[in-house]
Amino acid sequence: MNLTVIGTGYVGLVTGTCFAEMGNKVYCVDIDENKINNLKKGIIPIYEPHLATMVIDNQAKNNLFFTTDLREALDDSNIIFIAVGTPEAEDGSVNLNYVFTVAEQIAQNITKKSLIVTKSTVPVGTGFKIKEIINQNTDVNIQIASNPEFLKEGVAIEDCLHPDRVIIGTGDEKSAEILRELYEPFVSNHDRFIFMDVKSAEMTKYVANAMLATKISFMNEIANICEKTGANVQSVRLGIGSDKRIGYKFIYAGCGYGGSCFPKDVKGLINTSQEHGYTPSILSMVDEVNENQKMIIVDKITKRFGDDLSNLTFGVWGLSFKPQTDDVRSAPSITIISELLKRGAKVKAYDPKAVETFKAAVASDDIEYVKFKYDVLDDSNALILITEWKEFRSLDLDELGKRLHQKIIFDGRNIYPKRIEDEGFELYQIGC
Repeated sequence: MNLTVIGTGYVGLVTGTCFAEMGNKVYCVDIDENKINNLKKGIIPIYEPHLATMVIDNQAKNNLFFTTDLREALDDSNIIFIAVGTPEAEDGSVNLNYVFTVAEQIAQNITKKSLIVTKSTVPVGTGFKIKEIINQNTDVNIQIASNPEFLKEGVAIEDCLHPDRVIIGTGDEKSAEILRELYEPFVSNHDRFIFMDVKSAEMTKYVANAMLATKISFMNEIANICEKTGANVQSVRLGIGSDKRIGYKFIYAGCGYGGSCFPKDVKGLINTSQEHGYTPSILSMVDEVNENQKMIIVDKITKRFGDDLSNLTFGVWGLSFKPQTDDVRSAPSITIISELLKRGAKVKAYDPKAVETFKAAVASDDIEYVKFKYDVLDDSNALILITEWKEFRSLDLDELGKRLHQKIIFDGRNIYPKRIEDEGFELYQIGC
């Protein structure tokens, strides 16, 4: 099939590349000429395992094309995916300006009957607004569908090539069959298609992320209760996770969730609810608990050292919101490090992939970035673990003991065993 993906951000680039990997002819369109030129050279704007290799290979096979010329792409396509950003607006609502601008541009450039598929995460009813905009500006016959993405950063290629499910929201049988045919190579071993109406598909994406965010915030609240009562959240996690109705996923206590999806989508669903006259109490608390949780490590540090952190230096491991990505959007590291700096501290930081993106998010002369993880220990009064990259899991306690001013560790992800306290370390965890 020939198709166009509009937007070369995280979702658009991964999705377009994976469609090309299956032998389709894919045009990835973006208005950013510099980004397009870099992509043509195989220079990828994000870190995602295996993505760069696939982009280069599929361009060489003439399956994948990058362009700023929307007309060129649409002339050779009959399936158009909208995969532009839907950032959070100041009031917590979803900013749909990019989506609606793309709808207008499609109307101005489309020349033949096409299927317009929304891949971006959008509030319920957006698909019909897109159709209305296009129909107002062209006589070309179009159909619409919603096909939400469920990509996890760090394993997005695997998620795209081997999806748990493919949700297709459309009221048109022909559109459903076109998308079934497009996705069949991805689900050849099992039929994982779920068909529904457009609005339900749009809602499904928000509910999926809100449910996972709820599990995280719930467990973080339980961790805080455990800490007050003397229970251990790690033991509690094992106790409840063994129940098949609950399971072990997303019930790890920590210093809060971040990223481009959970914070934005929880707020977006809250806003949608309020626009329709409903107050979502649980979702509001999920968001509040998460914001408070990002301060837990800061509170532990100030309890140990006092509120004035002048003349103290803290070594930080992990800046990205999760391992296997360079994404720092809404990352706990931003809150934690910013709060330490406010209190006069200096920070030495290491992350395998996210240093440059963090520099763009937090500008400060009081942050020193190092190339090797143990170099954050030199002249530091404590080590703070924020992101649980695999390389942080096994500690060289001798190295830590020699290089840290004080043998103190603040473990924001509960990955270190209590037995390191037997080696003279102070270990501060969450809910333990």
